[in-house]
Amino acid sequence: MTDVAATAPDLQLEQYRAELTGYCYRMLGSAFEAEDAVQDTFLRAWRSFDRFEGRSALRSWLYRIATNVCLDMLQGRVRRARPMEISEQVHADVTLPAPVAETTWIEPVPDGRVLPANADPADLAVARETIRLAFVAALQHLPARQRATLILCEVLRWKASEVAELLETSVASVNSSLQRARATISALDIDMDAGGSSPDIDPAQRALLARYVDAFERYDMDSLVALLHEDATLSMPPFAMWLRGHEDIRGWMLGTGSECRGSRLVVVAANGLPAAGQYRPSGPGGRFEPWALQVLETSDGKITGLNAFLDVERYFPLFGLPERLDT
Repeated sequence: MTDVAATAPDLQLEQYRAELTGYCYRMLGSAFEAEDAVQDTFLRAWRSFDRFEGRSALRSWLYRIATNVCLDMLQGRVRRARPMEISEQVHADVTLPAPVAETTWIEPVPDGRVLPANADPADLAVARETIRLAFVAALQHLPARQRATLILCEVLRWKASEVAELLETSVASVNSSLQRARATISALDIDMDAGGSSPDIDPAQRALLARYVDAFERYDMDSLVALLHEDATLSMPPFAMWLRGHEDIRGWMLGTGSECRGSRLVVVAANGLPAAGQYRPSGPGGRFEPWALQVLETSDGKITGLNAFLDVERYFPLFGLPERLDT
């Protein structure tokens, strides 16, 4: 009986793990930091569970704790960003620069870690749209409390009075903060209206991903470039560099990036977007070894962003990708 009672709080808390991880990821821009924040949230909640006494809804109480954890973590930190925000566009003949610390970058996150499995389809569509790389990067431009206000009001659809209670402030203050946050997001040209989005990667995106995988594995740059929007970008964190357009992306792929020829891709899902783990035939005897986690941004049937995250020692285990592929 004691064992059952001891596990009861854990079971009640665990049902909120995915949505809390999504909330913390939007706040922090890092999947690893988000999971640390949720673990800290659960530890604090578990320690004080006997004093909770149902004075407020368990979900609201957990969000209050998680918000405080994130605000503490964000104190004194430089915002995470994408290469396009902190460096100038380069061309295909550029020399690869030195890598930059991982704390600089918006990091990818597996869909399964942040999207609740039993969510309403409309809520799931909003959740997918608001973990996209561009949206999470835009959120980092907001002061921490504004960021929390915007996420709670616009993404999670909390009432201003509920957010005011959580942040221990007034409704007027929440509305003012929300207005300023919306103005900042608007200036960054990020679409806040996710209501019409699909709760899952739609068939057109799946077909586009399949064509991309086929073209990349054949290393057919004519076919691959045909899938790209004319202003598509290519970035490769942890390197502070990025390219734009067909000519430079093709030039990079056939120049410095030509060592990717012969790679194999394993499809995953990241940030509500099509993604794949890339393995290059660079090991002994041509063994396929991890090289990059590719996350594809898409719009109107074209690829608008190729994001190759190269820190495979951290990202491949996070996404459940194998250490190597058999030849």
